[in-house]
Amino acid sequence: MREARFRDHFWSTDLTSTVGYDSIIQHLNDGRKNCKEFEDFLKERAIIEEKYGKELINLSKKKPCGQTELNTLKRSLDVFKQQIDNVGQGHIQLAQTLREEAKKMEDFREKQKLHRKKIELIMEAIHKNRNVQYKKTMEAKRLYEQRCRDKDEAEQAVHRNANLVTQKQQEKLFMKLAQTKSALEDSDRSYQQSVTTLEKIREEWQKEHIKACEFFETQECDRISYVRNALWLHVNQLSLGCVQNDEKYEEIRKSLEMCSIEKDVDFFVNLRKTGSLAPGEPDYATVDGYSLVHF
Repeated sequence: MREARFRDHFWSTDLTSTVGYDSIIQHLNDGRKNCKEFEDFLKERAIIEEKYGKELINLSKKKPCGQTELNTLKRSLDVFKQQIDNVGQGHIQLAQTLREEAKKMEDFREKQKLHRKKIELIMEAIHKNRNVQYKKTMEAKRLYEQRCRDKDEAEQAVHRNANLVTQKQQEKLFMKLAQTKSALEDSDRSYQQSVTTLEKIREEWQKEHIKACEFFETQECDRISYVRNALWLHVNQLSLGCVQNDEKYEEIRKSLEMCSIEKDVDFFVNLRKTGSLAPGEPDYATVDGYSLVHF
């Protein structure tokens, strides 16, 4: 049973960071690229198989191979050429099978992409919303801190000038202090509201991040399983092709077992014989004193 889970290992302490999410997406993109590479491999292999098959067929049909042979050896050569043609047909059939498997891989890859896109759009919207709220919260925090400094400066001004200014000036200082306190209270409420909103968004983002991790993990498991099975099937197809080719070659071997040297020699003699009598010895004779040789 697997212990490592996407949902447990792709986080960051930085609230606005997407490093974990980006790492998963990059891995899924790499996986999709790998599927495309295997798909292209199957297509290239199909081209090779088809070309080889056609060349074998052309070879068996157009290239003479013992065309003047006789009897049992001729039959063996005929079987040989026919089976080579059949082997070529088998390679062409394999090429078509490989194209079908490549199309299945393409469909699988595109299906995963389509389903993934829905999750990615959701996460992109959540990331954007989270980042916008984070910026608002940081701005609210900055304003709150500034209002705190303003209030502190106003208080210090009141205390520092308590016995050094006129009553009217002192009233202005107290009025300014009251204004800074009011502004501080407003910024404090705004800051708290912003933090509360950010926390809600953070909770929503975490829930969606977990769901996305689980979805992506399932997709990755499915992809690995699909590619493994596709590769297994591909190898089985190649093995089956070898077995089928050997069955064709076995037909040639069976034909060769029926090939008889004696029968072929006898067949040739009976078919092309010119006679069983060789020329006799020449006779010596004379005619009117001349020597003649008769055959």
